[in-house]
Amino acid sequence: KGLAEKEVEADKVTWPILIKETGNDLPTLYENIANKQSKIKKFLLESGLSHKEIAVNASSVVDMDAERYSNNVKPYRYVITAVMTVTSHNVSLVRKIMARQGELLKQGIAIVGGDYENPTVYEYVSFTSMKPKMMEEAIQNAEKTAQQFATNSHSTLNKIVTADQGQFSIDNRDQNTPWIKKVRVVTTITFSLKD
Repeated sequence: KGLAEKEVEADKVTWPILIKETGNDLPTLYENIANKQSKIKKFLLESGLSHKEIAVNASSVVDMDAERYSNNVKPYRYVITAVMTVTSHNVSLVRKIMARQGELLKQGIAIVGGDYENPTVYEYVSFTSMKPKMMEEAIQNAEKTAQQFATNSHSTLNKIVTADQGQFSIDNRDQNTPWIKKVRVVTTITFSLKD
């Protein structure tokens, strides 16, 4: 078996920006959401993002009076959730903007933290360009291991009998730095030995 591993920085980020409004008057709530979205978009554009990197999704409304499992003891009837999505290949810029979200709080805009339904996703999409080099490294490592077996058994390494490329995996290096990816491949090669 031959292993090749590399740590790389993500080259694409998808950041959902959630805002919520609660109250009893739908038109007012929609107006508040629209104003907040406008301010967020202005903040994002002034921070260096382009219009094509920002998408505004349709808002969703929950009517607490219509909720089957709610006795609605809350002081409001409606909850509106709006999502704006930033998709960019400039990961470092987006991370800097995320760190400056407090500037929006000063304008009365609280961004809801990404939950399991709307997490920030970091990807490594340039993977195909590094694949040949990693395969070469994995094959060389497999050959070194096979050579060691041959030496230990007083044999000579012969031809490849079978070869399995194996699967590439791309995972977060750890849970605290999801923008750093670990790319890994394990290849399996069977060599024949001769005396």
